[in-house]
Amino acid sequence: MDIVLDAAMVQFWRAGYADTSLDDLSRATGLNRSSIYSSFGDKDSLYLRCLDRYAVRYGDRYDQALSSGACGEPLRAVQAFFEVTLQRIADPDVPDGCLMAQTAMATPVLSPAIATRAIEAVGLQRARLRTALNLTELTEGDAENYATHILAVNLSLAVMSRAQASQQQLRTIVDISMSALSQALHSRD
Repeated sequence: MDIVLDAAMVQFWRAGYADTSLDDLSRATGLNRSSIYSSFGDKDSLYLRCLDRYAVRYGDRYDQALSSGACGEPLRAVQAFFEVTLQRIADPDVPDGCLMAQTAMATPVLSPAIATRAIEAVGLQRARLRTALNLTELTEGDAENYATHILAVNLSLAVMSRAQASQQQLRTIVDISMSALSQALHSRD
């Protein structure tokens, strides 16, 4: 089941929800249409399971990265957070971009259940960042604003990778963001 879910997730990730047909899913998973329906339900249900699988796989990595914020090192935590994204983008075994970012961009044309799940996932990512930043001298409002900004940069890395940005270009985006965050945090000292 895990292998089938991974194959379906990669297919959705590569082509997007709208451009993935049941025939595409059948080819990717090796299951016929009736087996897909009996095992997972409809396309929406399968997509939701794939989103959950993606969120667990990468969410755990982001949580581990941000845990260094608990040691009072928010810059190190945010750098580690970006490194998770850069490593995922550089991984030749997965498509460019981010399944969640792709889903979030398509929310106007997705079912309400899928759109809601994407919005929740983006909110969870912002909450992870805010939690790491709350351990600094930032006010609650500033921590929220910085978390939103860092999340936007992180999502843009996924978009830029799909637009064929090089690893060096992506790293430059992260470096500039980290420099700005460092200056902002140190100006509060």
